[in-house]
Formats: sequence, structure tokens, C-alpha cells
Amino acid sequence: MGKAVLPSTSDLTTLETDILQEIAEAHDLNALENTRVAALGKKGRISALMKTLGQMAPEERKAFGQSVNKIKLTVSEALDMRKADLAHAAMSERLATERADITLPVRPGALNDGRIHPVSQVMDEITEIFADMGFSIAEGPEIETDDYNFTKLNIPKEHPARQEHDTFYLADRDDGTRLVLRTHTSPVQIRTMEANDPPIRVIAPGRVYRCDSDQTHTPMFHQVEGLVIDEDTHMGHLKWVLEEFAKSFFEIDNVEMRFRASHFPFTEPSMEVDIRYSKRGDELRIGEGDDWMEILGCGMVHPKVLEHVGYDPKKLQGFAFGVGIDRLAMLKYGMPDLRAFFAADLRWLKHYGFRTFDVPTLAGGLSS
Repeated sequence: MGKAVLPSTSDLTTLETDILQEIAEAHDLNALENTRVAALGKKGRISALMKTLGQMAPEERKAFGQSVNKIKLTVSEALDMRKADLAHAAMSERLATERADITLPVRPGALNDGRIHPVSQVMDEITEIFADMGFSIAEGPEIETDDYNFTKLNIPKEHPARQEHDTFYLADRDDGTRLVLRTHTSPVQIRTMEANDPPIRVIAPGRVYRCDSDQTHTPMFHQVEGLVIDEDTHMGHLKWVLEEFAKSFFEIDNVEMRFRASHFPFTEPSMEVDIRYSKRGDELRIGEGDDWMEILGCGMVHPKVLEHVGYDPKKLQGFAFGVGIDRLAMLKYGMPDLRAFFAADLRWLKHYGFRTFDVPTLAGGLSS
């Protein structure tokens, strides 16, 4: 058996050059992998050279092995560099051809889905209007004493409003008296006058309670009452305030009101106020037409009420008015049944409710 013919130095150089050329010409990662296997795989050309080392004399084996290892190292480095270049090129091509739609909307969330209840919105509208007129906001407890809810408002003991068919009473206290769920926000007026010296200009919005329930009445509802006390206030001021409020709230240029004589224990003279309107189908148009609709009660503060809070009725006078917030909401936004306001129906709230950032302003329009 003859001795194997070993590759010469020029053969090794040619092999190295050929393999490096194949690496350079590999057009993708798959072609480059085939080139690697053909050169460095178990049956590759460089691997085959390593198997011939056993047939060499010791003095030849060392030099030949060093040459082959040098080629192997050069080829490995060239493979790594070419692989990096091809991977970068493949990624660039993928980025140029593939698209990820990052504009798909996310879930809108609570700020979009949530709604402000019409009562809260209308209360904010009323507050905005009267704040522009110089009124402050006054608040008081919803559980009141008989004294604040009735007596100091000049409501006599025999008045029907004191009866249990009209008023919610709490259990008897140790002294035999009973607290009540306030039937109006007028007690706030009493507390405000007791705590402050004139002049006074406040509105008192809030919840009130009465034993009543039908399409236009609920056991719990909302009122806003206004109070002005000073030395010179008269009914002309009252009329102007109510007209300006109605024009601003219903967002109309003109409004026609009529004042009818009435009776409230805490005002003298007392009046109910009607507003002109017309109805076209299910639509109410405020400020036009031939029909009249009662919207609020008002009057000049009764002298006895002033005396009950320590004011001198010979020096001071003023006016007061009260209007149902829920009723105003029904008139302005076309809600037919007051009971639905408190039914906790999310479908109703989504239909009639207001978005979170629909903050009413006189400059931007209350309901725009």
C-alpha cells in the first residue's frame, strides 16, 4: 500500500481562497450554512485534511497541522463576519417589507365610558350662572331639626308640611323631639344668616326629601334656593335675577315670565313664577308660544324669618327663591320621567349622561 500524497502549500492556499470566495458569494444565511458544512463539517474539506495528520511523519505533522488550523481559523472568522452581514441585511429587508399596525386603538377606559349624571351636570350649570352674578355656594346638613326645617322659617305647628304624610321623621330622641330629613334647602338660608352679617348673596343646592312619588315627583330630589339680604334689595332685583338665570340656563336670548300671587310661610309677598313656552311634538320650546308653565316659587323674605336669625326687619330686607333641579333637567334635556333619574339604569345614563370633560361654562356654552 503506497503512501498518501499530501496537499502542497499551494494546494492549501488555493483551498483557502476557494472557500473564502464561496463565503463571500453566499447570498443568504442558508447558502452560508451550506458553505460552512462543506468546509468545516465532519465530511468537509478542511476536516478531511485534519484526518490525514495520522499518515504523516512527526516532523511533517506539526507544520501541516499548523497550516490547516490557520486556514480553519481564517475560514471561521470569515463565516462569522459574513453571517453577521447577512443577518443584518435580512433584518433590514424584513423591516422594509413587514408592517406592524401600532395605530390600533386601545380600550377607551373609564373616562370615555363613564357619564356625569344629568342632575350633577345641571347643578354645575346653575352654579356657573349664579357664580357669575356674584352668588356664593352655601351647604347644610340633610338631617335637620324641626326648628331649622320649620319653626325658624315661620312654618306654624298646624301646617300640613309638618305632617308625616309629607315629611320623613326619624325616631324620637331622648328629649321627645324628632329630627327630619330636610324637606327643602331653606334651612341652609337660616344657618347662613345666623353665621354671617349682611349683605348676603348665596345659593344652596342639595338633596331634599318628601313623601311623594309619581312621574314628576320622587321621595328624594334636588333643589336650589337663593337668598339675597341687604338694606336696598327689592322685587325688581328678584325679577332681574330670575330672568337672567332663565335666559342663561335655557340658552335663549329672550324669556317672558309672569309672577302670580301665592303663599309661602317664609316669604311675604310670595309668588309663583311661570315661563312662556310652546310644544311641538315632544319638543318644548322655552321663551315662545302661548302656554305658561310654572317653574319656581319666590318672594321677599318674611320679616319674622329675619327676626328669628337676629336681623332687624326695619333695616334689612331681601328675597328668596327655590327651584327643582331635577325638573329643570327634564325641561332642558327632554327627559320624560323623573323616576328614571334614580333607577340606576346604565343604558339611561349613557343616553342622557354627559362626558367627564363636558364642564359647563358661560363662555363656551353651558351645554355645548
